[in-house]
Amino acid sequence: MEQTKQRFFLEIAYDGTAYHGWQVQDNAVSVQQRLHEALQKILRIPIETIGAGRTDTGVHARQLFVHFDADEQSILDTDRFLHSLNALLPYDIAAKRVLPVAHDAHARFDATERSYEYHIHWGKNPFLRHRSWQLRDLPNSTLMNLAAELLLGKQDFGCFSKSHTQVFTNICTIKHAAWETTAHGLIFHITADRFLRNMVRAIVGTLLEIGLDKKPVTWMTDVIRSKDRAQAGTSVPAHGLYLTRVIYPYISELS
Repeated sequence: MEQTKQRFFLEIAYDGTAYHGWQVQDNAVSVQQRLHEALQKILRIPIETIGAGRTDTGVHARQLFVHFDADEQSILDTDRFLHSLNALLPYDIAAKRVLPVAHDAHARFDATERSYEYHIHWGKNPFLRHRSWQLRDLPNSTLMNLAAELLLGKQDFGCFSKSHTQVFTNICTIKHAAWETTAHGLIFHITADRFLRNMVRAIVGTLLEIGLDKKPVTWMTDVIRSKDRAQAGTSVPAHGLYLTRVIYPYISELS
């Protein structure tokens, strides 16, 4: 008798330093590849996952959801499943929780909100290597926060998208964008309904042009209106970027 397939959401976190991004690639090791290898050993069937988004080489994730289909009887004991999965995953990838969902639930298309952080520090710190970008000069966070306010709302953000990326639209709605001062440096927080490829790193690079007094605050408006990637700032290094939260209408953040 054929067993019924159940769709599951799996929440994971990872340090992206050792990986060429999230997505499976032919000639490089990715987070998705390592996850597939571990899932297939436990479930004993070929597994394909769909992620909430695609992180680039060196980018980290504190929260990423993926979905996959498996026999409904195979993950009855979720604690045991997570224990077994974490035992097989490398030290820099962790499985946090697994949730049965509706058969048509989709980790990418159903996400209503995503949040990222970008970490910057100054002064040599061996414990922040690969996890934060070291700057020599101290940027003006007040000016950068004024410019960040100009990002808010529903706009065409083609100016911050990686060139030659095929997407249906460059329209995104940014709900929050602000810099936080920390003991080590600065953290940029940004939340939107969706992000274009390389968008956050391009935004941070543009804001730093303003924070380092190379451009005025009003330049941000000019860049957005241009819809031209060449008009924006340089993309900052990947290792300071973290995907921190993905929101779905049917998943409690506390469950």
